[in-house]
Amino acid sequence: MSRVIETWKFRPHPLLANAHMQTVFGLRWPQRAAPYAAQVHHVTLEDGDQLALHEDAPFGDAEEAPSILLLHGLSGGYDSSYMCRLVERLTPRGYRVFRLDMRGCGAGEGIARKPNHCGRSEDVASALNYIAELYTDSPTTLIAFSMGGTLALNMLAEAGEMRVGNFERALMICPPIDLFSVERHFRTLLGRPYDKFFVKNIWAQVLRRWKEFPDTAPKTIPSRPKRLRDIDDMVIAPTGGFDSAEQYYTKTQPGPKLEAIRQPVTILFSKDDPVVPFAPLFDYPHSSSVETIVTSHGGHLGFLGQPGLDADIRWIDWRILEWLEDPSCSFADSKAIEQACSR
Repeated sequence: MSRVIETWKFRPHPLLANAHMQTVFGLRWPQRAAPYAAQVHHVTLEDGDQLALHEDAPFGDAEEAPSILLLHGLSGGYDSSYMCRLVERLTPRGYRVFRLDMRGCGAGEGIARKPNHCGRSEDVASALNYIAELYTDSPTTLIAFSMGGTLALNMLAEAGEMRVGNFERALMICPPIDLFSVERHFRTLLGRPYDKFFVKNIWAQVLRRWKEFPDTAPKTIPSRPKRLRDIDDMVIAPTGGFDSAEQYYTKTQPGPKLEAIRQPVTILFSKDDPVVPFAPLFDYPHSSSVETIVTSHGGHLGFLGQPGLDADIRWIDWRILEWLEDPSCSFADSKAIEQACSR
């Protein structure tokens, strides 16, 4: 079994302690983004589809600089707030940052005929191998958010002890572990608004893909489905080679595969995540390579902390930096945490 730390001292912003406020304001909190300055690479996959990979060079642009691969969540992309913030945090500290747009997402629209889904683990492996070809001496750390973490966990479970590219370790933040639990949650009163949010965004992606590749569209374009599961049944499952949404969830959820992971992974969750239930994290055995950390609060990708403890209230960003800059640092090291929070 992995080491499981059930609590860690995250202190939510006093005006944003509610899980839904953490989630919504975590996405919408104002920020001044630096001008886009990335170099875009197109990673060609075996089936002919392509991924867009955005490279932001570190200050000094040393070829041997460590690389970071960032994976976005469902309906996200290279311009998601958490992706942009980390570029601004990491490049001045000497990291080369790659933001991956999964199939049909962000700048990936128009270069992939097939949609992204939780089983596209080979796409993550292709990005890691591509980075290793560009910078052979650059160790690569993977940081994944929400659904991006699901893809990455599947990839690592399938890889076993085989190193993919120059991969060294990974941090997964709020990844769906059990897809059935997410689907059930989206049927509840508290989960329904998030289901509607994703349906609106994902259906818009589907329509744009059908317009770009008319031969992939049905003869009659249906009206927008009411639930995300309907999109999974109608679009994701058949294009991914699955018989149904149920088979898709069964084959692509990473929970049953956590025991197969043999490379260093840290999974960070909040107990009050209103989008992805955290409880399944404890329903499956983990290998000793998987460290699991759960905070009491934080919402889904929110983690807006108390003012004055860090340079700004984006608590998760500063913990990521600490985790990166000290490989021996554990999120569970309470002394290190208290010292970091007092800086």
